[in-house]
Amino acid sequence: MKVARSERQAFVRGEYAAYREARDAGDLSQAWRHLERAHIIAQPLLPEHLRTHGMMLTQALRERDAAEAAGQLLRLLLVIPGNVTGRLPAGNSGRARISAFRPMPVPADLERFME
Repeated sequence: MKVARSERQAFVRGEYAAYREARDAGDLSQAWRHLERAHIIAQPLLPEHLRTHGMMLTQALRERDAAEAAGQLLRLLLVIPGNVTGRLPAGNSGRARISAFRPMPVPADLERFME
């Protein structure tokens, strides 16, 4: 059964809120985990996909992680072509340490969002 766009968007907003909470608490590992989960679900939603990579770029800059920031800039350039062509690797976390083209296993609790 296909998940409604509004349900997908609500889930992504929840992950954004959890990201901010973890970030503000100084738990960077959990902050990134929530951004990655948001990315997996946001990929087919162009505005949310762009926003997620923008948030990842902001977080990388906050941490002064030049490699991650450069990777997020590249991914921001790839979002529109990827969404237009539908070439979105399922389960990809969106992080710079992972190829932007590599499918990854989808966490079990997110499988219901996959089409």
